[in-house]
Amino acid sequence: MKAAPIALFVYRRPEHTRRTLEFLRRNVGAGESALHIFCDGPRSEAEKPLTDEVREIAARAEGFASVELHAAERNRGLAASVVAGVDEMTARFGRVIVLEDDMESSPYFLSFMNEALNRFAHDGRIAEIHGYTAPLPPGTPECFLRRGADCWGWATWERGWRLFNPDAAALLAELKRRGETRLFDLDGAFPFCRMLADQAAGKLDSWAIRWQASVFLAGKYMLQSGRPLIRNIGGDGSGRHCAAGVGEVFRLWERPVGIPEEPEPEREAVRQAYRASLGNWRIPLSRRIAGKLRYEFRRLFPGGKK
Repeated sequence: MKAAPIALFVYRRPEHTRRTLEFLRRNVGAGESALHIFCDGPRSEAEKPLTDEVREIAARAEGFASVELHAAERNRGLAASVVAGVDEMTARFGRVIVLEDDMESSPYFLSFMNEALNRFAHDGRIAEIHGYTAPLPPGTPECFLRRGADCWGWATWERGWRLFNPDAAALLAELKRRGETRLFDLDGAFPFCRMLADQAAGKLDSWAIRWQASVFLAGKYMLQSGRPLIRNIGGDGSGRHCAAGVGEVFRLWERPVGIPEEPEPEREAVRQAYRASLGNWRIPLSRRIAGKLRYEFRRLFPGGKK
């Protein structure tokens, strides 16, 4: 089976990066996969020791067919880093598997991604493969089609990434013109359109909301794993784009995920489960602040009491 290259985006979180790499190294097929690690630069001199440590960890990564570091001299920010990195990888290799530095993966994450990338390489309906999933009801298929795209443990082809439109204002205007804002917001469960508006106004810097809207408006789908292949560990206050106080408590899937020749569309019960799950991510400000403070205390005083 042809193994797609992996793009891992890291910044200033050494322990998260170490854990992400260790889980990825345990994947079936890791030894046949080329790993490209994109290291963002520090925003200030105070951050330099952390970004340097992350780069040292990245340089020591083992268990892959090859490891290539892409080290930025200055801070680009996650959105610019991901967009430029995926641009480069899809132009060079035609496909890419994308992870960030706070994602623990199932041992079968890479095999699911690669099998799906190979099987649906020429299926114009599918723009993305996605590994993270919400808790879903019994009887959910092992994978299925969902309209749009998502951002935690995903893969695409050059033809899929060509759909990406960086213009958030244009994306939001088109959603309004079509009367699909509520549908895009999962029937009001989560303010995705407000995120697009904030992106257009310069209040947010997210590649993910623009990717999601681009694929949604193109009428394309993601092949969604119905089993948990990714666990996000960034909800501890350490990240800039993941709310503090959100914990991932489920176990990762430890068997291969079956991929049918013709995946079925998302069921209504599954859509309702996603709506309920997204409601849990609307974390109150007080909890976000408390989580951030706990993280900073542990970072500054690693031997102190919590």
